[in-house]
Amino acid sequence: MNEKSTRQKFTKEFKEDAIKLVLEHGYSGSEAGRRLGIHPSNISRWIREFRRDQEDIAEGGATRRELEDEVRRLRKENKRLEMEREILKKAAAFFAKESS
Repeated sequence: MNEKSTRQKFTKEFKEDAIKLVLEHGYSGSEAGRRLGIHPSNISRWIREFRRDQEDIAEGGATRRELEDEVRRLRKENKRLEMEREILKKAAAFFAKESS
């Protein structure tokens, strides 16, 4: 009764193949889900995300995932720079005190 359900993970290739079944081969989301053994809402979500990413690319922008990766990278870099600044402040205070 207390079994914990685990969330199923799907590879990028699997998602792309599921999207192709619907968009290129004419399957409905329900039929593709039934054939692949997954819930049709997963396929619907993947198709929505795919189309949104394609629109972003067509507009000359980056995909949402690329933007999220960039934000993550910039936050990490910002944190590192803030630490460096604090170290430099402490060093400047130390040397100012030493020269007095």
